[in-house]
Amino acid sequence: MTDNITSVGGGSRPEAGVSALKGRTGAGAPAETRGKTTIADGVVAKIAGMAAREVPGIYNLGAGMARAFGAMRERVPGTGGGGAVTRGVKVEVGERQAAVDLDVVVEYGVSIVDVAGGVRTNVISAVERMTGLEVVEVNIAVDDVHLPDDEEERTEPDEGRVR
Repeated sequence: MTDNITSVGGGSRPEAGVSALKGRTGAGAPAETRGKTTIADGVVAKIAGMAAREVPGIYNLGAGMARAFGAMRERVPGTGGGGAVTRGVKVEVGERQAAVDLDVVVEYGVSIVDVAGGVRTNVISAVERMTGLEVVEVNIAVDDVHLPDDEEERTEPDEGRVR
């Protein structure tokens, strides 16, 4: 092993500074270079999902069927529902780079081009800042447009429903 630093998330230290420490291990090496940090794909997916949802004009993430199954899964007791954050998010994470694919639903009336640009900027910024990985691409598939009428249909009175 020529380099004991295969970690991601090295903070603000430039890559060139890290490579100057090659081969130094043990008590003489700086603490931040002792060991390896591994970031799971699910962690990057959660960060990307949260960052995408923060952008104005994004209604939801996930394709139609994924949203439907996710909504059903969230209602079943004991299933957690933690997958809602990563629904519509796929990531590929390497040692130093990541790629993100997003399925999104946008609000009616927004500029899809502007929203997509905002999502890319926010996702890249959040993932790179929190993990130290270089985000090489953020691919966005707009699967649906949320219409204002869609909310009215969902909030109909629960007539005849047993509570």
